[in-house]
Amino acid sequence: MEDKILEVRHLTTEFKTGKNTAVTAVSDVSFDLARGEILGLVGESGCGKSVTSLSIMGLFEDTAGRVAEGEILFDGMDLTKLSRKQLRTIRGKRISMIFQNPMSSLNSCMRVDAQLIEAIRLHNDLSHGEARKRAFDMLEAVGIPDPEQTLRSYPHQLSGGMSQRVMIAMALCCEPEMMIADEPTTALDVTIQAQILELMKKIRDKNNTSILFITHDLGVVAEMCTRALVMYAGRIVEEASVLDLFANPIHPYTKGLLASMPRLGADILDLTSIPGSVPDLSAMPQGCKFAPRCPYATARCRESEPELLPVPGAAGRRCRCFLYGADAEKEAKA
Repeated sequence: MEDKILEVRHLTTEFKTGKNTAVTAVSDVSFDLARGEILGLVGESGCGKSVTSLSIMGLFEDTAGRVAEGEILFDGMDLTKLSRKQLRTIRGKRISMIFQNPMSSLNSCMRVDAQLIEAIRLHNDLSHGEARKRAFDMLEAVGIPDPEQTLRSYPHQLSGGMSQRVMIAMALCCEPEMMIADEPTTALDVTIQAQILELMKKIRDKNNTSILFITHDLGVVAEMCTRALVMYAGRIVEEASVLDLFANPIHPYTKGLLASMPRLGADILDLTSIPGSVPDLSAMPQGCKFAPRCPYATARCRESEPELLPVPGAAGRRCRCFLYGADAEKEAKA
């Protein structure tokens, strides 16, 4: 892979549920993000996508969550080993995040200008006037037609699309090297969604910003990303280029996700669904976590969990399934 800005190695994140008990929300997750790349992280609600992003950002302070194992290497630095003070110098400055609900992420009691100026001055040695000028320029850069009026507004006076643009401007105001976008187009209408996606691609092209794009929408992954990670029950079950993923999905879960997508011209009655639901974190099934919903599951799947292994003959592709990977190739030769 090209120059890597982020390397996640065997990340495991837990949430404490009692004095001596905890549930694992993310288990043994490993992936890389290259400079200037848009990497998709996709899966159903509850699969661990957002927890992965919060783990990277170190946003479990004073909560029940914690990174139990693994490394998160950002430009060679292990973020899990940094102090709170050290993390705060990186968050917002070198790594920023766009949250999925801008109306709850912005402070409803503060005007937009106060929030942007605070974020800018926290990481830059600028006067109030200089910071306000940068805030104006950033709102203009993200396509807001009247930046001055928006700066004087409170969040509740803005539409969903405008609020999301303000969030993007806030994420970009310190020119970060990497951005995490957690469902940035959820609850936006199709037209505004297309504008936001186009804006993010322009940001990547202009600044060579790396983007970890989290979504449950495979159509957005096809539009935005070059590579994709499919996540299920806190585990990555498949990794592939977007072209390979859509042309030839391998993992049964990925096949189910793609089969459930509506297509132009198709009869609505032809839509399929994946039976069952994502397992409860406190009552994970034995063996492969997808086995209770998988049409190809065998006794082996229900007894032991497969590893995430390279797919023979497919460069850069990994799959967590006994039907594929090194184990399957050995069995085929036996």
